[in-house]
Amino acid sequence: MEQHDQYIRFDWAVKRLLRQKANFGVLEGLLTVLLNEEVKIVELLESEGNQQSAEDKFNRVDIKARNSKGEIIIVEIQNTRELYYLERVLYGVAKAITEHISLGESYQEVKKVYSISILYFDIGKGKDYLYHGQNHFVGVHAGDRLEITARQKDVLVHKFPSDIFPEYYLIRVNEFNKVAVTPLEEWIEYLKDGTIRKDTTAPGLAEAREKLVYYNMTAEERRAYDEHLNAVMIEHGMLDGAKLEGRMEGEKMKQREIARNLKVLGLDTPTIHKATGLSEEEVGQL
Repeated sequence: MEQHDQYIRFDWAVKRLLRQKANFGVLEGLLTVLLNEEVKIVELLESEGNQQSAEDKFNRVDIKARNSKGEIIIVEIQNTRELYYLERVLYGVAKAITEHISLGESYQEVKKVYSISILYFDIGKGKDYLYHGQNHFVGVHAGDRLEITARQKDVLVHKFPSDIFPEYYLIRVNEFNKVAVTPLEEWIEYLKDGTIRKDTTAPGLAEAREKLVYYNMTAEERRAYDEHLNAVMIEHGMLDGAKLEGRMEGEKMKQREIARNLKVLGLDTPTIHKATGLSEEEVGQL
């Protein structure tokens, strides 16, 4: 294993280094491993998330790339929670579809979109670190999958809706707690803490070892990177503190409810104090 943080974390690298064409191989490696097919990026399209200001510590980064088949891939990096995150993902996909078809063109020109969200925050409950979703049309009674027949270039083509509708990948980085064995697991390990093995053969990670070395940055770049990591840690600490305060407040409410019930049963204040941990003054105020 490499020293922790010897390599630049992906969420920072993708904003500063991976946008250079010479470094496309790193991002292509991630997409190749995730989608289980070779991906070659033709271009990266700029978006609202690609700011580099001091106020940009926690914003998302949206990368829209076209692979060699002309399909669009959206990669989103996000450090902090958004209340309506899934709704924003849906909006981003819809926007990508409409942006890449011209007015008056046939619907046949609609491109398939892959939405890949790399989440550095807790989106909800779930046991896995990688979730995949897609539209399927299944017979309510027969249980069969609907197959669509369309005519393209004077040829009948049979497609499933999954060949057309977007695919969604949610990578819950902080939920990965395994020993990395597969190329995908090695990538998730790197996404989580910047660790890359010396002997890695995972697509893109060998390039990352060469191009994303922490000490290859200038002193100014290292300072900015260190400030970014510190800001992320502070933000996560604030969120953890808020969760702890919420749990403590929940416990307090539960104690008060128990105390009220004991009061109704006729127990005296000192006994309720011992049973619930509330002070006698708090019990008296109920």
